[in-house]
Amino acid sequence: MNYFLLINGQNEGPYTLDQIGDILSTEQQPAETPCWKEGDPGWKTLGEHCQLNFEASPSGPPPLPAAPIGESRAVSALLDPRFSHPHYTVRRKVFKLFGGAFHIYAPDDSVAFFSEMKAFKLKEDIRVYSGENKAEEVLVIKARKILDFSSTYDVWDPKTNEKLGALARKGLKSMFRDEWVFLDNNDQQTGKILEDSLVLALVRRLLDIPFIPQHYTGDINSAPVCDFKQNFNPFVMKVKLDFSKDQSGLLDRRLGIAAAVLLCAIEGKQG
Repeated sequence: MNYFLLINGQNEGPYTLDQIGDILSTEQQPAETPCWKEGDPGWKTLGEHCQLNFEASPSGPPPLPAAPIGESRAVSALLDPRFSHPHYTVRRKVFKLFGGAFHIYAPDDSVAFFSEMKAFKLKEDIRVYSGENKAEEVLVIKARKILDFSSTYDVWDPKTNEKLGALARKGLKSMFRDEWVFLDNNDQQTGKILEDSLVLALVRRLLDIPFIPQHYTGDINSAPVCDFKQNFNPFVMKVKLDFSKDQSGLLDRRLGIAAAVLLCAIEGKQG
């Protein structure tokens, strides 16, 4: 049986079981190094030796994440390759009469997810599905308060009922320059999302020029992890989400995707 390791963002291997044991015992790689065994449907860690008995998957390793995996909860997203892409495009659906809907595209322009904002809800309620048929719900994004411009949005994994964290909009600051913060499960701030520049932000607002494309940068503990860039299109809200800066896997991709949907749904209203 062959094993593969993910080292510095590269797929290394194949290795035999004996070689994997040598690598671990001689500390050539840490125990948390992502490791895949032929026949397994997803990546585990070198320390676990990928010993779980899963049903055999097609030959060849599953899709690789964009960067080495750090200590964040993003490790769990490795089990679902839809969350492993280095970048996505979120596009607001046109001709949606009630609520809001968004297609989330993978790098190959295929639909990775479909998101829908439930209509007639006092507390904003956004769901992310595996596709437009809504057969599988993969994320839940819910506001804590009713119609609050400084609301906090909790993000959940509906399969495990696991809270992934939260995103809070800084309402007063966002009057001049959009700002959001990443929160952990104890509501402690771990990072932020900030609009590109105060000057451009003021131009958009004071001169009423809403179609100047917005650009946001996201960080975790002051380390850059993502970019959100709005396309110049006065008719369709579209945001490109790029995780390529997150070389240490600090941000859970699921939380980043939730942030992109919120930027389209909430900040997109101001234009």
